[in-house]
Amino acid sequence: MSRKLIRLGRMELKKNLKDIFFTGTGVLMAAIGLKGFLLPNHFLDGGAMGVSLLIKHISQVDLSVLIILINFPFILIGAKQISVAFAVKSILAITGLAVLLHFVHFDVFTQDKLLISIFGGFFLGAGIGLSIRGGAVIDGAEVLAITISRKSTFTVGDIITLFNLLLFSLAVFLVGIETAMYSMLTYLSASRTVDFIINGIEEYIGIYIVSVKAGEIKEHIIYQMGRGITVFKSEKGYGSRGMIEEEGKVLFCVLTRLEVSRILHEIEKIDSQAFVVQHAIKDTKGGMIKRRPLH
Repeated sequence: MSRKLIRLGRMELKKNLKDIFFTGTGVLMAAIGLKGFLLPNHFLDGGAMGVSLLIKHISQVDLSVLIILINFPFILIGAKQISVAFAVKSILAITGLAVLLHFVHFDVFTQDKLLISIFGGFFLGAGIGLSIRGGAVIDGAEVLAITISRKSTFTVGDIITLFNLLLFSLAVFLVGIETAMYSMLTYLSASRTVDFIINGIEEYIGIYIVSVKAGEIKEHIIYQMGRGITVFKSEKGYGSRGMIEEEGKVLFCVLTRLEVSRILHEIEKIDSQAFVVQHAIKDTKGGMIKRRPLH
């Protein structure tokens, strides 16, 4: 067996073990959020999980059965739109969650409604986020949103927002306005936790820099900030200095959000007329993002 095959095999094994760890931990966290906080107090969440909780509240059907039935159509869609492997992982994750909810007992942590909504959302959001990091879902609403967004002008965020708006509006009539409002707080807590788990504590910012002093700015970023940079050649264009006929350079680098103000200040000192464009980046791999300054 060649070294390349061995290396690829090790990489695949490492990925699978990491996926199992993330998904397993996510399922456990979601079970704690549901049985330790939300279920005993009849609070809801958004998405497919919120639909399952709402139906359980008005029908008393076992939640472990409901989350399988409600999510099953979404998983079938995911198998077609994403991959069969994704669908298989999601089925295992949802089944694992159903088993925990049915057979494992969790003590109720608190009776305070505010703490229930915040920490119930936190644990459930952590479970959903970790499952996504593991390549699976335990809430299929996002799969539906992705599918609809591909066939319409709506974004995934628009569809999820509309879905949850309808869900919580219905909850006002079925469970009462106070419970519905606490459930909205649960959803906000869960959604922010999902974002945190998926995107991480460090939010990266990509910066494009167009300047006649691109060389000097590049030297400063490399040797003073110790960061990697990519240089693109640019043709003539029109800007604050009018029409530029000669070729120039466009710099691109990725920094953590904590470093953005510093680099903008340094660019201002070198070229106050530089054109700078920023945009958020969810994640990075490789490069010199986390390397310490060289000085």
